[in-house]
Amino acid sequence: MVNDLTNSQRDRQNILNNRYALEKVEEHLGFGGIRYEGSFVFTKQQLVALFEVSESTIERYIANHLEELTANGYKILRGQILKEFLNTTGGIFIDKGSKITVLGIFTFRAMINLAMLLTESDRARMIRSRILDIAIEVVAERSGGHTKYINQRDCDYLPSAYQEFSYRQVFTKALDSYLDMGNIKYVIYTNKIYQLVFRENAQEYRRILSLQSKDKVRETLSAVLIAISSVENGLAEEMKRKSVELGRKLQPTELDKLMEVAASNAFLEPIIEDARTKMASRDLSFRDALHQKLESYIQTVPATDFEKFLGETSISLEEQLADPKILAVFKRLKDR
Repeated sequence: MVNDLTNSQRDRQNILNNRYALEKVEEHLGFGGIRYEGSFVFTKQQLVALFEVSESTIERYIANHLEELTANGYKILRGQILKEFLNTTGGIFIDKGSKITVLGIFTFRAMINLAMLLTESDRARMIRSRILDIAIEVVAERSGGHTKYINQRDCDYLPSAYQEFSYRQVFTKALDSYLDMGNIKYVIYTNKIYQLVFRENAQEYRRILSLQSKDKVRETLSAVLIAISSVENGLAEEMKRKSVELGRKLQPTELDKLMEVAASNAFLEPIIEDARTKMASRDLSFRDALHQKLESYIQTVPATDFEKFLGETSISLEEQLADPKILAVFKRLKDR
C-alpha cells in the first residue's frame, strides 16, 4: 500500500531493508557502477548521467537527506581512503587534471535510496516503479505465494500458536465457569479481546486481510498471539478471583469492568504496544494490508523481520511440523 516513495521515508526504508528485493533489483536492472571492496559504488557524476539531472540537483538531495542517505551507504572519502579508492579504480569517472581532496560515493543501496527520492528525474520515476514491482514479486515468491499465511513462516509461530491455544482453553473454561451468560459469550468476548489488543473485531480483521469464510483468523496472526495469551490468561484468573469473592458467577457488565482494568494494566501495556506496532507494520509491508485503527503504530520493518519471514531461517508450516526440535518444544509445553 505504498502511495509515493518520494514522500515516505518509512516506505523507502522498508524496501531498502529487504535485501532479497535489492538483490533482485541489482540483478534485473544492471546499473553498473565501480567495483570497490567487493561491491558496486557510484560517484555523483555517474548518477548525474544515470538520472539525467544536474549535479546541483544531486547535491541538493544529498544536503536535504544526508542522514537517510548516509544510513544507507552514502559516504565521503578523504585522505588515505580516497587515495586508495582512486588507485583501486584507476580514477575512472573523475575529471582528468582535477585535484580531488574529497569525494562522495554511493553504495548500490544508497543509489536506490536516491532513486526513490528524486522527483525531477523520469529515469528515477521508472526505476521506482520497477523497484515496487520487484519488491512485491519477491515477497510473493519467497512466501510461496501465500502472504495471507506469511506469519506461519516465523520459526516461533508454532510454539506461540500452541501456547495461545492452551491459554485460549483456560479462558473459555473461565467463561464457562464464571460468567452468567449464554453461549454467545464465547464469540462476544473473543471479539472484545481482539478489540482490546489490536482495536479490531474479527469481522474488521477479515475484511482488511481479505480472508474467506473458511479462513481462521488466529491462523493468520503472529505478532499479537503473545499479547492475546497474556490478556486471556490474566482475565481467566481475575474472573475466578472475582467470582469466588462474590460467591456467584459474574454478570457481563462485571467482566467488562475487568477488561477495562486489563486494558490499562501497566504490566500488559508494553506487550500490547509491541504487538500493535508489529502487526500494523508487518501487515502493511508483507500483506499490503492497512489497519487504519493502528495507523499511528506503523513503523519501518527492520531488516531482521525480512530475514525472519523471507530468509533462509523462515520455513513453511509443513517443514516446521516435520522438525523434531519444534515437536520437542510442543512436548515441553504440553507437559507444563
